[in-house]
Amino acid sequence: MTELTADVPHRITNPELIPTKRYYDEAFFQFEKEKLWPHMWQMACRLEEIPDVGDYTVYTILEHSVLMLRTASGVKAFKNACRHRGVRLAHGPGHCGSEGLVCPFHGWRWNAEGENTFVFGKQIFSEELLDRAEIDLAPVRVEFWAGCAFVNFDDDAPSLREFLGPVADRMDARHADKLKMDWWCGTILPTNWKLAMEAFQEGYHTMQTHPQLFRVSPNATKSFGTRADGEPVNEDLDARQTIETSVDFMTKLSEGMDGMVHRTEVAVLEKMRGMEVPDDPIVAGQMFYGRAYEEVTVDARQRGAPIFDLLQVAQAQEFHAVEFMFPHYFLLPMLGAMSSYRIRPLTAETCLFEIWSLVIRPEDEVYETPTEPTMLAYNSSEFPEIPRQDYYNLPLQQLGLHDIEHMRLSKTNEGMLSNYQRLIDGYLAGLDRDLLTRAGQIVNSGFEAPILDIGF
Repeated sequence: MTELTADVPHRITNPELIPTKRYYDEAFFQFEKEKLWPHMWQMACRLEEIPDVGDYTVYTILEHSVLMLRTASGVKAFKNACRHRGVRLAHGPGHCGSEGLVCPFHGWRWNAEGENTFVFGKQIFSEELLDRAEIDLAPVRVEFWAGCAFVNFDDDAPSLREFLGPVADRMDARHADKLKMDWWCGTILPTNWKLAMEAFQEGYHTMQTHPQLFRVSPNATKSFGTRADGEPVNEDLDARQTIETSVDFMTKLSEGMDGMVHRTEVAVLEKMRGMEVPDDPIVAGQMFYGRAYEEVTVDARQRGAPIFDLLQVAQAQEFHAVEFMFPHYFLLPMLGAMSSYRIRPLTAETCLFEIWSLVIRPEDEVYETPTEPTMLAYNSSEFPEIPRQDYYNLPLQQLGLHDIEHMRLSKTNEGMLSNYQRLIDGYLAGLDRDLLTRAGQIVNSGFEAPILDIGF
């Protein structure tokens, strides 16, 4: 059905080949700005950023800015612009409970509900220009899921829940709405926004980019093949070695992400190194994870954390190490904690990349929740090891794409890249809204999905 997208520049005609101009062509970037982003549900803030009435923060996407404001009746979203002559009212997190929001240019004011409360010299304006509906802050559509507020500039877009599809149910089962921030970092990458996401949509790069994980992956040869010299990795492990390597892998993943496996979970896993297991290494591995789910659940509940039953969820749903919410948001579940990514375009070849470490924390635990990201250089040693390794490759890839015509994808392991890129083509072509919504639900199918039929 590629004829439906015939008018899209640099469109995908073969799902295994992605035209590289999509990652740097300025006209294609402008097309995305016009046809894609104004119609997307976008994760605008975590609700814990603005816990009290009057708290606000700002979400920016390209030339648009949205004020996320905690009102007495809940979180609302408004265009971050004075209704007089368009001055930006806020530039980051803050509180307007007592004085309200004040335009720095002419002093117009709004209260913590977004209502205009003061205009200097009202008598100099035509009365109809100061109609309340015209001077209160302009609302932006907002809906809530997984402890976050999502905004959409398109009032005719489907509901957030319909837009997300089954991925929302999978994450609900993991109590995504109860996750809290441990830390939040951001960086500006010299990379197109789509390219920045794709490093986290497949595990095929693990062997070369993350050798520390490859070395401690049980049965790594089965998953990834041998090393370049033909030597197998962690093949034919016995039961005891399987347990030790499994703990090593989860510990190394925690060190590399500092969130995908939380330090409290590592402490539980370390105690399992000596667990009794049968001689069959396959059964031993299954027993390890079954017991790990049980022990992590018990430990979290004993500490007062409202965690889900890990074993029950593991048995009820297919596991995805990365869950993608089109167009720009990720949750990375492993046990009870998660890492999270949000990627936003800045220019055709730069983007803002944010990482959260999220954990289900005891409800009464005192914690200093960040209200904005700690911004670091993309090559900063302060990033955990895994994103630091990915950030090294991405700028090199951005440069190299100028010298090839297509990226070549594995139809089994890199299909997630093709699926969402073809969905972008659907939006750029202006296809039927219901068709796009169904396609989006398919695209949000989890880590390392194969190339799928998305309906066009």
